[in-house]
Amino acid sequence: MGTFFLVAGSILITIAAIVHVYFFTLESLTWRNPKTWKAFGLPSQEHAEIIRPMAFNQGFYNLFLALGSLIGLALLGINSTVGYTLMIFASACMTGAGAVLLFSVKKSRKAAIIQAAPPLIGVLFVLIGMSL
Repeated sequence: MGTFFLVAGSILITIAAIVHVYFFTLESLTWRNPKTWKAFGLPSQEHAEIIRPMAFNQGFYNLFLALGSLIGLALLGINSTVGYTLMIFASACMTGAGAVLLFSVKKSRKAAIIQAAPPLIGVLFVLIGMSL
């Protein structure tokens, strides 16, 4: 039974990492594309240019969190304690950032849930699996 939760949690954390790589792509690589900045609710290219340095930086935060989860996943076969610890830490940071977004930007509730739910459930599953 513990194995089911560990595998399910690892899959959810992997999904969260993929979502965060996607956020990185939007915020750091395709930000100047009107489709991208409009998705973030910006009214014009001028506004997008003002926000661009912050979005670029935020994109890298998302990339680093994703890498933390993916490196943790890769380490499971070498040292499961280190792997799960890294996965849990990076995912807890993703969840925390999603919670901040949820409570600070009312228009971004859907985005916050997309950002926070998979890593939160993934962490809970991993912790349950480790305790069984």
